Amino acid sequence: MRIAASLGSLAFVLALGACGDKPQTLEAGKKKPDARAFEGAGDAYAAAGWKNGDQASWEQQIKARNQAQNEYARTTKP
Repeated sequence: MRIAASLGSLAFVLALGACGDKPQTLEAGKKKPDARAFEGAGDAYAAAGWKNGDQASWEQQIKARNQAQNEYARTTKP
């Protein structure tokens, strides 16, 4: 009986511990998650030849990066 009461109070304390969670909100100045991918990176992360906000150059960079990772294309070069 004493073990059941101890387990019950332990479960109650653990359940109340979950109520202390702080709300998770975006801080001011942080990038919003709903921004389009080609509008996103800062200058430190931009690849050469990519213009920030230009969808066509972003798609070209993605195709070039994917082609560089294509094992078939890398092994069949003359």
